[in-house]
Amino acid sequence: MAPRVEFHFDFGSPNAYFAHKVIPGIEQRTGVTFAYVPMLLGGVFKLANNASPIVAFKDTKAKLDYMKIETKRFIRKHGLTHFKMNPHFPVNTVQIMRGAVAAEMDGQLARYADAVFACMWEQALKMDDADVIRTALDAAGLDGARTLARIQDQDVKDTLLKNTEATVARGTFGAPTFFVGNEIFFGKDKLGDVEEEIAVQTAKG
Repeated sequence: MAPRVEFHFDFGSPNAYFAHKVIPGIEQRTGVTFAYVPMLLGGVFKLANNASPIVAFKDTKAKLDYMKIETKRFIRKHGLTHFKMNPHFPVNTVQIMRGAVAAEMDGQLARYADAVFACMWEQALKMDDADVIRTALDAAGLDGARTLARIQDQDVKDTLLKNTEATVARGTFGAPTFFVGNEIFFGKDKLGDVEEEIAVQTAKG
């Protein structure tokens, strides 16, 4: 029996975008479908006493420079030629992450995730502006107005909060984070390890 594999994400993370683009290949090779779990990265940072790399390493130029080199290598390795650094980064993702929760409730999370990751990291849109969000979702064939209405629902807000608290309780401190069964992996560079762990746990049954 294959394990449950989870991808805990926030659209505001470029590394979550990279993972999103690589995950389909892993799914194809392993036969396992990743469960996408929306969380609010700002909330994760607060609860886990962490900070984004730009903040954490703002005074360590060599570290930030290396991160840029590593990102270019990952893009080249996986052929992610559509990636664009969002000029509005960092983006407040509360609205679009609540939108992800609403989309999941409505059985539309896969389509929504594809659209919003593209809007953030390929089209480089300002996805904390309600008008931009509505227009972008409409262009992707989703109902932008309905999404903006749904993100005001208390059950949507509560679910995102619960997701965020629950993932931190399991050991999450940033994005992207993956769980293969109960095994935790952090960062896009661990996707190879994630795939190996899927094989190990599948073999054990």
